[in-house]
Amino acid sequence: MKAFYSDHFVLPLPEGHRFPMQKYRLVREGALRAVPALEVDEAPRATDGVLALAHHPDYIHRVSAGLLAPKEQKAIGFPWSPEMVERSRRSAGATIAACRSAFASGVAANLAGGTHHAYADRGEGFCVFNDSAVAARLMQAERRARRVAIVDLDVHQGNGTASILARDESVFTLSLHAENNFPFSKECSDLDVPLADGTGDAGYLDALQAALSEMFARFDPDLIIYLAGADPHEGDRLGRLKLSMDGLAARDRMVLDHAKQRGIPVAVTMAGGYGKNIQDTVDVHIQTIGIASAYCREPA
Repeated sequence: MKAFYSDHFVLPLPEGHRFPMQKYRLVREGALRAVPALEVDEAPRATDGVLALAHHPDYIHRVSAGLLAPKEQKAIGFPWSPEMVERSRRSAGATIAACRSAFASGVAANLAGGTHHAYADRGEGFCVFNDSAVAARLMQAERRARRVAIVDLDVHQGNGTASILARDESVFTLSLHAENNFPFSKECSDLDVPLADGTGDAGYLDALQAALSEMFARFDPDLIIYLAGADPHEGDRLGRLKLSMDGLAARDRMVLDHAKQRGIPVAVTMAGGYGKNIQDTVDVHIQTIGIASAYCREPA
């Protein structure tokens, strides 16, 4: 299975910053040890023109030129730096590359990505550019897919994705998330499934099965972009849903089984993960990569 990485573009964050930047390197290294079928490539760089499929040109310029106001940087959660710009471009590029690869082999992965809080004209919640929205639009522009489903199973609602794609009937946005969690002002996805604090494996999997069934009853995608967040895990600092490792494995298999049954390629992104113990987050992501690799086929 092909996977694309950008972890060597490290943001110079202040001491004590809560974003677990090192998780991406640990995931790549751990996945290479744990998943023999994994082939990793450096993520390509998304250009201004590609980013403009989902973002306002003025916002792209201000990010690139270091012209973001202090309040905009605060909303993103990162101080501006050239590394922030490059990593954000590469993260979007990795999801694009994973989508292209998934058409050849059934499934591929971005070892970062899932930056679903980024809006067309601003960033938020550690998200600068919205990789899923950009990749979905580019796959359509390249005539690889007419209809794309974004299945967002991060613990937080994909508010930026929902906003960017709100009036686009060719992209279906599904978000299964903790109701009483960030963002506290939600957007309207095509299908939102808010869950109560403490929802465990059984309740989550029942809700996911119902959501996927509804999505496929309403929409027939040519591609799925799957945000496989680690933050629903019971050990996550910012999540509230208390899923076990087994529950998260069942989640991943459910999404991939639905796709396989319908012959739909899947691009997997890692999305959020903020474990009290960073190794818990890394283990969740590695588990997802290992499960996804079992669904990969030889390229035609």
